[in-house]
Amino acid sequence: MAGMAQSSADSSAKSDTILRSILRDVLGLSQSQVDDFDADTELFGALPELDSMAVAGLLTEIEDRFDIIIDDEDVDGETFENYGSLLAFTLQKLPQ
Repeated sequence: MAGMAQSSADSSAKSDTILRSILRDVLGLSQSQVDDFDADTELFGALPELDSMAVAGLLTEIEDRFDIIIDDEDVDGETFENYGSLLAFTLQKLPQ
């Protein structure tokens, strides 16, 4: 059981790193800016770089880098509310 928890933690950490790189690359943010994100860091409405067009680009890049499919009905206003909600959304889409 402990090994399973460890691999889940490793997967979460890897997903966190990938998601931060996606935000950096798609939004043109600095590495230090995305490194400073915590779960409560507000995204949509707080980052001028994150507008509705950028949301589409982020979703496409998340699909590509995580090799997942995101249906339009899966995404709602809370998905991009803060970094924690975006990471949780992404982790939930990954195969178990």
